[in-house]
Order: sequence, then C-alpha cells, then structure tokens
Amino acid sequence: MQYKDYYKILGIPRDATKEQIKRAYRKLARKYHPDVSKEPDAEARFKEVNEAHEVLHDPEKRAAYDRLGSGWQAGEEFRPPPGAGTRFYHFEGGPDLGGGNFSDFFEALFGGGLRSGAESMRTRAMDQTARVQIGLEDSYTGGSRTLQLDMPELDDQGRLHSRRKTLRVQIPQGVTEGQQIRLAGQGGTGVGGRAGDLYLEIQFTPHRLYRADGRDVHMTLPVSPWEAALGAMVSVPTLGGPVSLKVPAGSQSGRKLRLKGRGLPGSPPGDQYVTLQIVLPPADTEAVQKAFRDLARVAAFDPRRDSETDHGRTS
Repeated sequence: MQYKDYYKILGIPRDATKEQIKRAYRKLARKYHPDVSKEPDAEARFKEVNEAHEVLHDPEKRAAYDRLGSGWQAGEEFRPPPGAGTRFYHFEGGPDLGGGNFSDFFEALFGGGLRSGAESMRTRAMDQTARVQIGLEDSYTGGSRTLQLDMPELDDQGRLHSRRKTLRVQIPQGVTEGQQIRLAGQGGTGVGGRAGDLYLEIQFTPHRLYRADGRDVHMTLPVSPWEAALGAMVSVPTLGGPVSLKVPAGSQSGRKLRLKGRGLPGSPPGDQYVTLQIVLPPADTEAVQKAFRDLARVAAFDPRRDSETDHGRTS
C-alpha cells in the first residue's frame, strides 16, 4: 500500500499553519470540484484533496500522521486519536463525490479508530460526528434533506458492527460553515441499545459565484469601462434573486460595494460584498479599435505616470 503525502497533495510545507491549510484546500476544492472543473481527473483529485484536508485540518489526526511519518507500516501498533470516527457525508440528491470513500491508506491509519476504542465504549453510547456538504442556497432557504450514513453499533458481546441509517435532517435557515447540528439519540449504539448523539458539521460546496465568510457573502462583479468611469445602475445576482446596484462614477477594479442584509439570514443577517472587476471589450473590429484610439487621444491618460515618478525618486 502506497504512502500518501497529504502535504504534497495540498501543495503546502509540513509546517503549514491552519490558515494555509484552509486556503490551499479551498483553492484546490474549487479547482477540482466535479460540478465546475473541466479537468479529466477532477473527481479523483477532489477526493484526494478532501482526504488530505480531513487529516491535516484536525490537530489530533495531523499530529498522529506526523508521528507516523513515511513509516506508516508501523500502523499495526498505532492507536488512532479521539475523533477518528469522523466521516464525510453528502446529502442524498446532491453530487455523488464519494466524500466518505477514503483511500485504503486512510482507513489503515484511522478507519479502525472505533474498533481500537471498542473496549472503552462497551458501557456507554457513542457520539458521532459527520461532515456534510450543502450549497449556499440550502443555507439561505433552509429546508429538509435526506442523509444516508453507516453508523457503528456494539452488540451485547461488545463486537462492533456497521448499520446503514437514513435520516431526514432539517437544515436551519442561515446555518454557517463549521456550525454543528446536534441530532440527539441518532449516533452510534452502545451495549444495551443506548444511542449517542450525532453532530453534523456543515461545510459549503464551492460555488461558481459566491464565497461565504460567516453570514457574509462575497462575489466579483464584471463591469464595463464606461460603467466604471461614468457610473451606472447594474443588476447583481444575490442568493435571494437579482437586485440593482449603483456603481459610482470613477470606480476602479477592486472597489468593494456592500448590499446590506443580502447575505445569509440571521439576527442580524449577513451582507453581500461586491468587488468590481473592470473588463475590456475585445478590440476585434475596426470600429472598436478606432474608438480606443480616439479615447487614447482625447483622454491623454497614462496609468503608469505615478509609478514611474515614484521609481524615479527611489532610483
């Protein structure tokens, strides 16, 4: 069985911070998400990236993985840390990305966590954690979803079994990434039939337009040079439907405008932040080329004037 270098998969150093791990994961998840990626191996790479993040974002799993190093074959003596029973699930009807289908390498290191801890769970119920992916639209509207997962249970002899469970889960309106939903009595079953609790940790699937930060939503909006220069009322998509936004005259690329209360619902609701990106029309006709030449002559504009002056002072 081949050793997996999770740091190499995410493209980060072994001393990467939690924020570096988060940024690298989000970048690669957007790149390889099968709903948006055109890469031929997108689904396989997406699973690999999820698996690397599953280990490295968890301090206990990461510490255990780092201690094991490339000599993972010593795993026969390895006892997975608490929380190794966490799995990654998707709501029924969503993209079948196989998020819970971890590699043999992962299962060799962490998949036996419940078995190795079975002795200590003989007399108590088993709380479980599952990470679930939903769309931003699901958080905005709320509603119910069907979730299928394999739940561990112990028989009267303390032997561990797996049982497929189907749950109808209510998604609260305005739920944020990282928030947990507690389902009392829906976790693993210990000896005597007592069930623990199930904690669903919310994660958003990458969106082609939006990025969530708490309840705030961020997006980039393309605008034409004349809209930015002269000002304009433009239509902007939001999770609640399109709205009109005033682009102030003289706006530059990177300018951030706020749509108050247009983020995820809550008390108070989040805002939507719109970052302007000026997009040039293609100069593929004589008329457009002439218009650009006329503008260059009339405006007498040099965008590098200040930078050249600054350079002259420091040289």
